[in-house]
Amino acid sequence: MATADSEAARQSFLAGFIPGAGLSNVDSPLPDAAWDAVASENGTYPRLSLEFWTAKQRQASSLHEISYRACYKPQLPRHFIERLTRPGDRVYDPFSGRGTTALEAALMGRRVAANDVNPLSRMLAEPRLAPPDPKAVAQRLEAISPATETGGPDLGMFFHLDTEAEIRGLRRWFLDRAASGELDALDAWIRMVATNRLTGHSPGFFSVYTLPPNQALGADKQRQINARRNQVPPYRDTRALILRKTKRLLSDLGPEQRRHLAAAAEDAVFLTGDARRTPGLADGAVQLTVTSPPFLDVVDYAADNWLRCWFAGLDAEAVGKGISTPRTVEAWAATMGEVFAELHRVTRPGGFVAFEVGEVRRGKVKLDEVVLPLGLAAGFRAHGVLVNTQAFTKTAHIWGVGNNAQGTNSNRIVLFERK
Repeated sequence: MATADSEAARQSFLAGFIPGAGLSNVDSPLPDAAWDAVASENGTYPRLSLEFWTAKQRQASSLHEISYRACYKPQLPRHFIERLTRPGDRVYDPFSGRGTTALEAALMGRRVAANDVNPLSRMLAEPRLAPPDPKAVAQRLEAISPATETGGPDLGMFFHLDTEAEIRGLRRWFLDRAASGELDALDAWIRMVATNRLTGHSPGFFSVYTLPPNQALGADKQRQINARRNQVPPYRDTRALILRKTKRLLSDLGPEQRRHLAAAAEDAVFLTGDARRTPGLADGAVQLTVTSPPFLDVVDYAADNWLRCWFAGLDAEAVGKGISTPRTVEAWAATMGEVFAELHRVTRPGGFVAFEVGEVRRGKVKLDEVVLPLGLAAGFRAHGVLVNTQAFTKTAHIWGVGNNAQGTNSNRIVLFERK
């Protein structure tokens, strides 16, 4: 078991993550109620539960406002980046999703690396390191004509006929430009924004009212929504909506942030593949990993992204097969054990891994207790667990899932250090 001295040292280290505190200058001890422990065969590790960052919406850069299922708030990676890295250090996320960690690291003047098995991840993340002039976006959109041909899936339950023609014209433009090698950073930005605007529940999206933009329903389900709401798809001006969203994403970018993004873009590493095998990253290349893997069988990423995959010219079935969603804790742990072995390889000595998980199966399974021994087995030193307690969020209510019911109740971050 861990000695009292080592337990005290871990608690002191974790206490340094309280907002406003340094790593070793905590003035007063935290109340005992904030602490409990996670036991493993290697020792007992402290678990600190507080509200480490705000639960309010839109408290980060506007550039983050791209929807993706099961993404965490930018405040989470920032909390660790500002405490465990210096400008110029490389920050990594092996399960990048919409690119929250990579983008936040870039905004803070760090070098970035990101990986995800879903090709959509790179399409959504990388263009935001090169934010364009809205005037250039408007000019490029003028050059893209609506499609006159049809074919492919029936999309009439989502889009007005004229809106659909514009969407198909955009799709054809991007696929043709990619095939000819002419797809540039401006095209990539517009594709990213258009992908995010495909479906949603407000007039700011291309579609009629549907579920939030991080999930696309199947055609039959959408027909049911249309019948229940007595709605038909109205015309949406895709050019106007893309330009409006562009301006919103860029609305609070200052000169310093733009310089940081440009510097990060110069040697950013974006990988598409299995997080257990990342040959594109050298040994010891990473100072800090902040990541959140798929949580067992909670989210069906392939089904959610079928429409985005179609728009990007991707095979949704092939993408789905590549995304690991184990159905048992044992299978999930086996996969994550291999991920930790790879993280140990790419992390420099003295570097850190902040591995965020949650509660699943109605809170019966606390994945931090599963993760902690996996990191130890890979050769990391464990400092303990930080649990960010959350209030309800707008997204949780839209889904009809309370954070204290079927959804995840908290961010549970297991913090490791490479010896």
